[in-house]
Amino acid sequence: MRSSGAIHVTEPISTGAAGAAKVLAMIFGSATLAAIVVMVCIQPQTRREWAVALICTVLSSMSGGSAVVMWLGLHAWALDFFGLMGLAGLFFACGLPGWVVVRWAFAWVHAHPGQSPLGIVREIREAIFK
Repeated sequence: MRSSGAIHVTEPISTGAAGAAKVLAMIFGSATLAAIVVMVCIQPQTRREWAVALICTVLSSMSGGSAVVMWLGLHAWALDFFGLMGLAGLFFACGLPGWVVVRWAFAWVHAHPGQSPLGIVREIREAIFK
C-alpha cells in the first residue's frame, strides 16, 4: 500500500486546552470536595457564615495547593493520570485550613458580641505579641 504522503499532526492549541481543562477540573473538583467534607462535619450557623466559609475553602484549596505545587516542584505530576489524582489530594488537603481559619474567626466574633472589628484586631494582636 502506498502512503498518500499526508502527515497528521495534532493541533497544539486544542491539545493544550484539553490538558488545561483536565487540570482545572481536578482543582475545582478537589476544592469542592474539601468544602463539602468540612461542611458536613461542622455545619455553619448562618447563611453568611456558610458563604464566607465556602469561598475561603475553595480559595484556600486553589491558592494553597498551587503554592505547594510550585514550592515542591510537582509540575510533572500533571502529565499523568495518577499524578493528577495525587495533586487532587494535595489540593483537597490545602482547602481544609481555609475552613478552619474561617470557623475560628466566626467563633471568636460570636464569643465577643458587640465588639468592634478594631477591638477584635487589638485583642488578637495582644494575644499574639504578649
